Amino acid sequence: DLDQALAIEPVPGGHVVWYAIADVAAFVAPGDPIDVESRRRGVTLYSPDGRAPLHPPALSEDLASLLPGRDRPAVLWRLRLDPDGQLVEVTVGRAMVRSRVQLSYEEAQARIDAGDDELAPLAVVGAQRSAIERDRGGVSLPVPEQEAVRDGDGYRLVYRAQLPVEGWNAQLSLLCGMAAADLMLAGGWGLLRTLPPADEESLAALRRHAVALGVPWPDGARYAQVIHDVDPSDPAAAAFLIQATRLFRGADHVPLRPGSATPDDVLVHAAIAAPYAHVTAPLRRLGDRFATECVLATVHGQDPPAWARDALDELPALLRASMARAGELDRAVVDHLEALVLSSHVGERFPAVVVDQRRDAAVVQLRAPAVVATVPGEHPLGAEVEVEVVWADPVARTLELAVRSSR
Repeated sequence: DLDQALAIEPVPGGHVVWYAIADVAAFVAPGDPIDVESRRRGVTLYSPDGRAPLHPPALSEDLASLLPGRDRPAVLWRLRLDPDGQLVEVTVGRAMVRSRVQLSYEEAQARIDAGDDELAPLAVVGAQRSAIERDRGGVSLPVPEQEAVRDGDGYRLVYRAQLPVEGWNAQLSLLCGMAAADLMLAGGWGLLRTLPPADEESLAALRRHAVALGVPWPDGARYAQVIHDVDPSDPAAAAFLIQATRLFRGADHVPLRPGSATPDDVLVHAAIAAPYAHVTAPLRRLGDRFATECVLATVHGQDPPAWARDALDELPALLRASMARAGELDRAVVDHLEALVLSSHVGERFPAVVVDQRRDAAVVQLRAPAVVATVPGEHPLGAEVEVEVVWADPVARTLELAVRSSR
């Protein structure tokens, strides 16, 4: 399900980013069975052994997917950047596109490291946009992914830190989403992705986590600056980043209509530190199709079609429900895999770090395997402990650890 195709063109005075997004609306008619079912699903759900797609695979993995060597309808963004990477001009419209090559992140990073001329601008622009994000006070949280890696007849869990190219690519999606939000705010119609600011209590707690885990937090530094500076491949930094995700709760969508009186601070995505909209993954997220239609209407000086306008008010609830299901699946997968890995280590002991405290219990992060679990008793935040696996049940997706020593 290739939502995006990318080309970056160096030009006098900066770069032009050409960003093609799959045009799902070219295939899905309002009220047809695919439209109805996609509203029920909301997002594509991913698990280790498969996925439940938002759209039928014949559409999301073939007809609408921006597969290499095939002409496909797309929404084509032209984003012109100045020499420092600042956005200075935006155009967007429907087009037929043909991508030329599909690369994994590993392949793309290897090409960039080898000096590939075509991909070199991605490193330049991605680094510029990362610096702009930092100056703006925004943050892209580089939480290491927990991966299940085959090990003989079983699996082991590890943290996988992001490759640089993943961050650069994410910056282009953010660039497009911010440009889309600006157009929506100018035109009056849209669907913004929002996040409230972190409260002072949560920030204070995160600072305590940083002190306990030995993560530097200079006086006067904003949390975004601290997160930018950590090394996610370090176990203590990984524990800190996991705690930092608590600052990003409450994400939602806000529909825009001409004359709507939503306060400006509600329209800003706090982590991005700017208005933002989801428009770059319509094969995998329901709201992107409707948000994109609002943008296209704005650039043509028109109102969105009725099917897009009429859905704006119901979309936030649909998307909240779908993301809740995705979160439940993610938690179930992680719980199962952690119990599966530890089921062959009952009675063994592992070093861990206390990363959180709850009533009559503490949350610990094992250094290896990369498991986060609850242990009974009160233990100081940041304490290095040794825990024993008492039991682990992969079917029930539960496990029990006990602290045997601390220092």
